[in-house]
Amino acid sequence: MMTTLNTILLLLVALAIPGVINRTRALLAGRRGIRFLQHIYDLRLHLRKGAVYSTTTTALFRTTPSVYLGAAIVAAMMIPVGDLRPLLSFEGDLVCMAYVLALGRFALILAAMDTGSAFEGMGASREALYGALVEPSLMLAAGTLALLTGHTSFARIFDPDVLPGARFAVVLLLTAYVLMKIVFTESGRVPVDDPRTHLELTMIHEVMCLDYCGVDLAMIQLGGWLKTALFSLLAADTLAAAFCLRWWVAAPLAVALTGLAVGVVESTQARNKLVRNTTFLLTVAALAALAFFTGYLLQLNIGMA
Repeated sequence: MMTTLNTILLLLVALAIPGVINRTRALLAGRRGIRFLQHIYDLRLHLRKGAVYSTTTTALFRTTPSVYLGAAIVAAMMIPVGDLRPLLSFEGDLVCMAYVLALGRFALILAAMDTGSAFEGMGASREALYGALVEPSLMLAAGTLALLTGHTSFARIFDPDVLPGARFAVVLLLTAYVLMKIVFTESGRVPVDDPRTHLELTMIHEVMCLDYCGVDLAMIQLGGWLKTALFSLLAADTLAAAFCLRWWVAAPLAVALTGLAVGVVESTQARNKLVRNTTFLLTVAALAALAFFTGYLLQLNIGMA
């Protein structure tokens, strides 16, 4: 029962975040905006359409949407919503989650190069660079949680009986902040990327999907929503761990954190120049390292006491 509720809440968070982002942007811009569920209606339209493939592409291009969506689903099934149990749980799943997502990214990069398009090749190159830069931040954040709890499974890490709670509140808050920065990067949002742009020379994630349409594009969009929900829930779980780690807190917190944060940032900031994204990601990695070593030093002090 708890596992089923966890899965349902995860899907609801994935579907709710894009709606909150759109409504927040509309509110801050002083306009009516699109309806809350417009992205779901658009997804339904894509699912009803067929797919068109270029003659230059191979079977790799056609199978990539399934691989990308499958990787996102498998990774998301490892994430608990508050104190609930995820569908997949085993020791070391925090490392497995990262590399399952890397598999989806790798497949999408290969598919972009398979088209033979210079624009999509440019986007693939940037995606590979940013993926390599954001991975240390993710592993350091996961390592911090493992260090504080002594476990390498998300289900055990976010067990209310295992988490250190308020004693490491500063470390948990800093780790949650790092995970929120990872949300912006992995979901292709401002200031790293802008999903609304139509200029191929400045696009990153979107340019790799230019040749996809219909059901293939729907699978890629759904996979992206699941990835955003995955990292949002990790950030919300980490933030709630210091105060009240319950599913009725974590799920709304994930939607509010990402939906409002992304909406506000996209309404008040411009995307970074491409040359500044490297600095941005390295700064996030430095913050993740700071959280890790702060947690390590605090543990040493508590052990000596």
